[in-house]
Amino acid sequence: MQNQNNNKFEVIQMQPTNTNSVLVSSGDSCVIFDPWGRADDWLELLSKRGLNLMAIYATHGHPDHISAAPALARKLNVPWYLHSGDFRLVGWGADLLDYFGLPHICADDSAPTPIYAGVYNILQNVSMRVIETPGHTPGGVMYYFPHDNILITGDTIFHDGYGRYDLPGGSSEMLFQSIRGLYNMMLPPETHVIHGHGVPSTIGWLNENHPTFGK
Repeated sequence: MQNQNNNKFEVIQMQPTNTNSVLVSSGDSCVIFDPWGRADDWLELLSKRGLNLMAIYATHGHPDHISAAPALARKLNVPWYLHSGDFRLVGWGADLLDYFGLPHICADDSAPTPIYAGVYNILQNVSMRVIETPGHTPGGVMYYFPHDNILITGDTIFHDGYGRYDLPGGSSEMLFQSIRGLYNMMLPPETHVIHGHGVPSTIGWLNENHPTFGK
């Protein structure tokens, strides 16, 4: 997806295919959201594209959304951002990484920098709003790009479902409050929604079809 400001939003399913990572670029600068996979694969992709990575952002601290973040941040000396409510999840879930044959997060890798609700300028022509959406995890967030009509939801809500709340720190009450809060924001129906897994949606589609959104 590329808009009139030449900002490019690209969903990338890095091997082993599992998670919707998002590469956002403006000119030759970029940021990555939820970098799944191996840091070296991301380094190769950035080199082939001629892109300079400025920062990494995570929607939450589960390993399938941050597996490459700490090592990639260390190798390129850039910050990676995660809500502090999920700091204790970093390093949790090593069995998932083992299942996919991915390296564990190491103590020598970069630690996350906290990020909270607010508006941030992340690239020269890209600004985003951070929306705190606890429930799937204590520190879950969404990233909304009002000028680009794009919302990155992580695992709070999917095309036809919602994230688990039976993992450490999860809460069904908080999850459904977060989903209701998103609905009450009344984002434009044409807003393109990128979920943590599965196919994309629009806010309009969720309003009309989702079993929980707005219910």
